[in-house]
Amino acid sequence: MPAITRRTRVIEGADAGSLSVADLIADGRPAILRGIARDVPLVAAGREGPAAAIAWLKQFDGGRAVTAYIGDPAIGGRFGYGDDCTTLNFARERGSLSGYLDQLLASIGDPDAPSTYIGSTDIDQYLPGLRAQAALDFGDPVLVENPPVVSIWIGNRTTAATHYDMSNNLACCLVGRRRFTLFPPEQVANLYPGPLEPTPGGQVVSMVDLRAPDLQRYPGFAEAAGHAEIADLEPGDLLFYPALWWHNVEALDAFNVMVNYWWNAVPRFMDTPMNTLLHGLLSLRDRPDHEKQAWRAMFDYYVFGRADQAAEHLPEPARGPLAPLDAIAARRLRAQVLQRINR
Repeated sequence: MPAITRRTRVIEGADAGSLSVADLIADGRPAILRGIARDVPLVAAGREGPAAAIAWLKQFDGGRAVTAYIGDPAIGGRFGYGDDCTTLNFARERGSLSGYLDQLLASIGDPDAPSTYIGSTDIDQYLPGLRAQAALDFGDPVLVENPPVVSIWIGNRTTAATHYDMSNNLACCLVGRRRFTLFPPEQVANLYPGPLEPTPGGQVVSMVDLRAPDLQRYPGFAEAAGHAEIADLEPGDLLFYPALWWHNVEALDAFNVMVNYWWNAVPRFMDTPMNTLLHGLLSLRDRPDHEKQAWRAMFDYYVFGRADQAAEHLPEPARGPLAPLDAIAARRLRAQVLQRINR
């Protein structure tokens, strides 16, 4: 396998208040914003060590039970599928945030400690008051108009296996170091996605273990590796990557904290494209190839081409769902789809 030598581009001197996510998205590639969160108090606490960072976090525990992923030491911190891909290699449990933080602190230095991962936890619901102290205040109009979901990720030396998100992401490393290995969306086939169900965290993950890729079983991964890039983050660094970029996330230290921001600059009435994909499996995948190629042309015309292409030659009253969608039109279209599916 070729070594992954490409490094994610670095932007120095960025400021959250003047950050332009529109420019980042227009570039279409990941970028590290070096030191943009260096002044966040949790970063300073983390420099003093895990005990100080944990004590600082515990003051925001809102008392609600959080979800934790717990893995046997045998998995080496990599959360993914079980051997037969019908199960997962970890357990989900609910408990006290402060309790899990205490467990993480007590197990530092223990080589047989379980892998512990508290992922995608909404900071406003579970750590009230933390946003004002640990979340960046972005002044970009895109993020003002499309407020991101802000979540916290806490754990020991764990790895989130290669997966994609349907939202754009700003991932801010606050305590400990992280390594992201990123792959562009067009490498999906060479990443050998696992089953659609079950999934470790709601998204399908790659079958390839980046620690020891099996190129006999997954030969296309050598091609994917040639298109990959590595983003190494220190506390205070932030990584941007666009929606649907695949990413493998390694937490490299004994205690790690990250806060991330997910958003899509689309109206809330728009449906998730995953529903379209699932319906495509139902209605298109197993048709004869000549029909699939014809439907590819139809989708290029109606969906993937210019948004106004299919309606521009029609009188406005006749455009129906081909006209620009609004909340009312989306509701009508959704009802029409449901009626057809339920026949």
